[in-house]
Parts: sequence; structure tokens; C-alpha cells
Amino acid sequence: MNLVIQSLAPISDSHLRPLAALARSRETQRVDDTLLRLVDADPLQRPDIDAYCGAHALDYAYVEPQTRLADFGLVAMDMDFTLITIECIDEIADFCGLKAEVAAITEASMRGEIKDFNESLTRRVALLKGLDAVALERVYEERLKLSPGAERMLEGVRAAGLKTLLVSGGFTFFTERLKARLGLDYTRANTLEIVDGKLTGKVVGEIVNADVKACTLVETCAKLGIDPARAIAMGDGSNDLKMMAEAGLSVAFRAKPVVRQSASVALNFVGLDGLLRMF
Repeated sequence: MNLVIQSLAPISDSHLRPLAALARSRETQRVDDTLLRLVDADPLQRPDIDAYCGAHALDYAYVEPQTRLADFGLVAMDMDFTLITIECIDEIADFCGLKAEVAAITEASMRGEIKDFNESLTRRVALLKGLDAVALERVYEERLKLSPGAERMLEGVRAAGLKTLLVSGGFTFFTERLKARLGLDYTRANTLEIVDGKLTGKVVGEIVNADVKACTLVETCAKLGIDPARAIAMGDGSNDLKMMAEAGLSVAFRAKPVVRQSASVALNFVGLDGLLRMF
């Protein structure tokens, strides 16, 4: 395998020899200041590489030598804390003074401590009952920011011929705006019920949980006429694990430990465009 090492900061020459030794690689190629490729690396050395890279704020990925980004046909992304830097429901709750309470439920759910995502979402949305729907617009305009490297990553995957899917346990209010803004091909998320300009505290229709996320990836691949092995799935929380398991390549982005441990690749330090640099 090729072992690709990348960093936000220039990678010091002092890392070259230790990384080559740990990887049992026959050749180290410096692609640029922040990217190394170690040729013929032994994937069984992953635990040692993981420890070294974690200690030195380096991201790594084992990549088949001939693999190209264009070999894939779809990139599926989670929204909250993956494509964007916030958890939308927590920020909505801030407008009714309940951010800490809602965020605690969110965090427990994403760590996998609350096993029933439907229950978790229902509990959180119920706390928003009576909130003026203008709060959603304020969250989008004032607080929602794209994750580092998001636009560059999307430009790169489109240039390579991949379609894009944003599938979220969050809300259509945000996914539809991001779809229009970023030119995404497909989206799926939950719909908040709004009556007379107020949130009712309920979600309309089927809740997008881990199973629905996984099914959405498989269904989208079927529409595109590709095998799910040609999909890339990116996420950060336990709700993404089933979707990531369906994909040929799974990328944990600044993710919870349970997700980092299960993913093909973890990007803990670089931006979303680190996906492009793996190839």
C-alpha cells in the first residue's frame, strides 16, 4: 500500500526516517511541504503509524497504489460537524435558552451512548416547541460555516466525475440551502413541522437515522448504476457508521472515537480537501 501522510503545517524532515521505519516502506516521496507518500508500506504497521501521527498532528491514509479518485462515483457526506462546523439543532436551541440541554443529548447520541437516534432526535426537537421559525434563518445566516476545505473538496470530486449526496439527521431547512449554494446533486434530511410561523416540536415524516442514511447511500448508488463499493462516505458520529460501512471508502472527519476506529481513514487535523490529497 501507499501510505499518505499529510498535515496543515509543513512536515519536518525529522519525521521522514521515523515514519519510513515504522511503515516499513522502501521509498519516501515528498509531494510537497505538507504531503508525503511512503511507497510499499506495510498496513499491519497501522497501530504504530496511528500512535506516531496522533502525537505529531499528522493525518495518514493507506491507499492502494493504483487507486484514483475518479474510480469512485459518489461521495456521501454527513452535514453537522462534517460538511459544516456546527450542530444545527444545538444552535437552534440556543434561541430558546436550551442549548446546553440539547447539546448534551446530541453529544451522547453522536458518541453512541444513546442507541436510539429516533428517541434522541424526538426529545431534542420537542424542546424547540413554540420557537419562532425565524431562528432557523438566523442560524443559517449567522452561525453556519463550511468546514475547512469543503468547497475545494467539492470542486475536486466534481472535477473527477463524482456525484454528491448530503444525507443528514439534521434538517431540510439547511440541507436544501446548502444544496443550492454548493451545487450538490442529492440531499436527504428531516423536516421540522412549522405551523403559523412556529416550530411545533415535531418532525414530519420518516426520521433520517443510521439505517435510513445507509439505505439512502445504497439507493443513490443504484440510481447512478454503481456498486456501493464505488462510494465514499464521510461522517463524524455514530449515526454515520452504517452508511460508512456500506461504502467502499469511509472517512471519519474530526470524528468521535467510535467512528475513527471503524473508518478506513480518519482526517483529524487537515480539512475536507484532505480527501483529494490522498490520491
